[in-house]
Amino acid sequence: MARYIGPVCRLCRREGMKLFLKGERCYAEKCAIEKRNVVPGQHGKARKAKLAGYGLQLREKQRVKRIYGVLENQFRRYFEAADRERGITGELLLRKLECRLDNVVYRLGFATSRAQARQLVRHGHFAVNGKKVDIPSYAVREGDLVAVRDKSRESPAVLHAMEEVKGRGIPEWLSLQADPFTGRVVSLPTRAQINLPVQEQLIVELYSK
Repeated sequence: MARYIGPVCRLCRREGMKLFLKGERCYAEKCAIEKRNVVPGQHGKARKAKLAGYGLQLREKQRVKRIYGVLENQFRRYFEAADRERGITGELLLRKLECRLDNVVYRLGFATSRAQARQLVRHGHFAVNGKKVDIPSYAVREGDLVAVRDKSRESPAVLHAMEEVKGRGIPEWLSLQADPFTGRVVSLPTRAQINLPVQEQLIVELYSK
């Protein structure tokens, strides 16, 4: 599966907001948005044109793609699947992205970023309902148990991540069990529970042209 391997701080600067792509660095003073919140490139400071219409829609799509770490073809497939279902397409799209296993691992605090969560899942550190799953895009369902596998509970990466994110809290649609290495999908997320500053309707308008 293709993935973006370039510098991620420039993605935040391009969108003009923190996308939290680099774990704990995003909460420190070293964050690129804190130091130089200008568009990347030689003429970044001079690029002050106001966006409208297609430009706004494109930027919103790019922002959501980058937050969840998916590329264009995969993102379009998520949109098409959401468009086929009953309900509000934009909200269904965000729900499908939130229910990716790598995102759930990140939301539960087992990784400091979605990129790290993706890597940990690919390396086989997690199980869903007791079965090893190493596919980051695996869609969790209501009631699923997501756990760090027994042999991975001493992994420095997992332990470090859990220590770093302690106190940040987890969304209402997820819960940690008595075992701190296990989380449950209490329910599928609603739009109000997906704390993202995006206007998903603009993405629907873009793909509906």
